[in-house]
Amino acid sequence: MPETTANGPDFSRGEGLLPAIAQDAQTGEVLMLAYMNDESYAETLASGRAVYYSRSRKKLWRKGEESGNVQLVRALYVDCDRDTILLSVEQVGGAACHEGYKSCFFRQVTPQGLKVVAERIFDPAVVYAKK
Repeated sequence: MPETTANGPDFSRGEGLLPAIAQDAQTGEVLMLAYMNDESYAETLASGRAVYYSRSRKKLWRKGEESGNVQLVRALYVDCDRDTILLSVEQVGGAACHEGYKSCFFRQVTPQGLKVVAERIFDPAVVYAKK
């Protein structure tokens, strides 16, 4: 039997939250790791924009709702165990990280400690200033 959308992510695992990796559709660079529940997954499929579940805020997180740096989903994959989601995205605005970097993985571990190895694209103090 061929697999269909009915064979999508298994949200009975991970207490209903599954890791979701966002990857740049053009370069393959890993941009971030977040979590999805069944509701955020369904909204992502329906809207074509990445929607995650914020564990700290305990609510849906529509990527870019504050910064404008949305993620347009170009392809979506589920791993062999159906407990991890991979989103191939077009990162609007150039930065996926709330600290203003293209990728959340902007720190490299070195023998001397963590080293910032990327350029900041925007100033988070300006973008997330409370109005």
